[in-house]
Amino acid sequence: MRIVPANSLASTDLLIDAVYEGGTAGNAADDPISKVLRGVGNQGGFREAGRGPDKKFVVLYTSGEDNDWPDKLDLSTGQFIYFGDNKKPGHELHKTPGNQILRRAFELLHGPAELRAKVPPFFIFKKYPTTASSRSVQFKGLAVPGFPGLPSTADLVAVWKTTKGQRFQNYRAAFTVLDVPMIARAWLLELAAGNGAGSVSAPAPWQDWVKSGQAKALASENTTAIRSAEQQRPDTPTKMAILRVVFEYFEPAPIAFEAFAESWPRLFGQRPAGFKWIPAGLC
Repeated sequence: MRIVPANSLASTDLLIDAVYEGGTAGNAADDPISKVLRGVGNQGGFREAGRGPDKKFVVLYTSGEDNDWPDKLDLSTGQFIYFGDNKKPGHELHKTPGNQILRRAFELLHGPAELRAKVPPFFIFKKYPTTASSRSVQFKGLAVPGFPGLPSTADLVAVWKTTKGQRFQNYRAAFTVLDVPMIARAWLLELAAGNGAGSVSAPAPWQDWVKSGQAKALASENTTAIRSAEQQRPDTPTKMAILRVVFEYFEPAPIAFEAFAESWPRLFGQRPAGFKWIPAGLC
């Protein structure tokens, strides 16, 4: 994993899953995001650049630790679920800055096609402490509002929560992380200057989305993983008893178990990937 040190933040590109180290002063000034992306603050979940309803760009920061509001990135599909910032009773849904940003972005998304050019790029960062700094973050991707297949009634939803007997609403927003492995420093500087959303230096998937509304998601497959010993252990007394019988049967000649393991799928009419049939005489 690439780790970008604090002294390189002002000149770095943004790379998917790279870690950007914070400072060591022990205060908000340690935040690395505001150094990578000029014009945003150093605290909060929503960090927007630009004044007025239409922003230059927006950072969505998540700690990944809020069980009541579980932001989640699905790596297999590229869908990112992010919750708004009205997280306490006593406030109307749209009285918080973050929820105002969400409402505006999704209004533009579902308006006339030419309004997509006003949608700000969303940069996703997640808390990722390192030995050098507890404020370090990991870049998770460039996102646009909405997700392929989700209707306009489902990509931004006001959900009710109750805390200490008090009810209130907050937004649940669905984004698509675009298939952009690297974002060049040149585009970040243009965005900060206020003229980068439609720039030729913008990543091609972003430009395509602005033009067509079709989001090419960054979807990834899991590599093959070997289950841990704990995951492989039987989880019921019956399964444990069966395993004990098999173990005791083959204990005198453990090598014979290999033939058994390869032949049992045929006996039960199944053939998991990676298994090879063997002659019946070896069963």
